[in-house]
Amino acid sequence: MKMIIAIVRDRDTDPVSRALTTADFRVTHIASTGGFLRRGNSTLFVGLEDEKVENALDIIRKNLEPPDDPQQKRATLFVLNVNQFIHF
Repeated sequence: MKMIIAIVRDRDTDPVSRALTTADFRVTHIASTGGFLRRGNSTLFVGLEDEKVENALDIIRKNLEPPDDPQQKRATLFVLNVNQFIHF
């Protein structure tokens, strides 16, 4: 099992999370702030099976708006191993 942590710009949060949930991924959204200019970001958490990681990454990539300038990053993603998942 894996966990994708995606830090995206606020304006990308809705399109990315809608596309992921439409594809039957579960998404948890947390508002966050960071970076040099302290701009608004959102952090999305997606728990998924190993074989679905590439599909989820492709969905995220396709639903990010183009950067305002070529130097700007559109998102930062972490893919982590999950040893245990418990759902109450």
